[in-house]
Amino acid sequence: MKKSDIATLILLGALWGASFLFMRMGAAQFGSMALAGMRAIGAAICAVPLLLSRERLVELRANWRSVALIGLANSALPFVLFSYAAQSLPAGLSAIFDAIAPLLVALSGWLWLSERLNAMQASGLVIGMTGVVWLIGGSMGFGHGGASVGWAMAACVGANICYTFGAHYSHRRVQSVSPLTVAIGSQVAAAVMLLPSTLWFWPAQSPTLQAWVAMFGLAAGCTTLAYVLFYRLLARIGSTRSMAVLYLIPVFGVVWGALFLRETVTLAMAGGCIVILLGVALTTGVLKMRSTAPVPLDAVEKA
Repeated sequence: MKKSDIATLILLGALWGASFLFMRMGAAQFGSMALAGMRAIGAAICAVPLLLSRERLVELRANWRSVALIGLANSALPFVLFSYAAQSLPAGLSAIFDAIAPLLVALSGWLWLSERLNAMQASGLVIGMTGVVWLIGGSMGFGHGGASVGWAMAACVGANICYTFGAHYSHRRVQSVSPLTVAIGSQVAAAVMLLPSTLWFWPAQSPTLQAWVAMFGLAAGCTTLAYVLFYRLLARIGSTRSMAVLYLIPVFGVVWGALFLRETVTLAMAGGCIVILLGVALTTGVLKMRSTAPVPLDAVEKA
């Protein structure tokens, strides 16, 4: 992997990690519905020029139903749920919860889609879910109210369930469609879906300048720019290496929360993060047991 690709990967992790910082900064002023809507609308406005080519428009016209459903599952609903969680949870804690998506994808594939898991992947699932239980059990003291914090954590898990459905659905329905078309089209679809609720739940008191800056950073930087970087990275280094960004998001989320919001990194957060990321590494195959069996010659040649 080239130095430029590594730099892009780090920048992408920093951007997606910052999304939890910006949601935390803007959620109290905008409210969850309006912030989620403005994020989608702003991202769509920034991204539409990238969609204005004959090839992408033809793709979108032929697959608009699937792209719209992906927009609901991967953008509209998670934006709302994470924005709701941001009103009660520290940015770093929400970012850690975002790391469980690969675990849910593997678990749902095994339970409902008959996808096989080897011993290492199964071990990773158990370890990762143990980290989630640890994180939830050790973090219920956040936010001066167990009920609100509990619902916020449930919202984070719900957002990752949406990502899980979106991942499975995308794999089966839009593999032949350009990833950039899917990404931009789904943002436009999410913006259209969230527009009515954004207008209906618009805050009575105008948000502060800081909240507007956070919203703009969320839409333009953490959504539009991040998607463009991600799909360019996919084209350059492939999906397996690009998925390394999943390990950077919670780290940057915790760092940004500590630096800019003076959030405390608790033992539950640090321990849960480490255990979850270990589980994700095992489940996704980043960490593998060393084999003592001889390596076939054709495998060496392919490498």
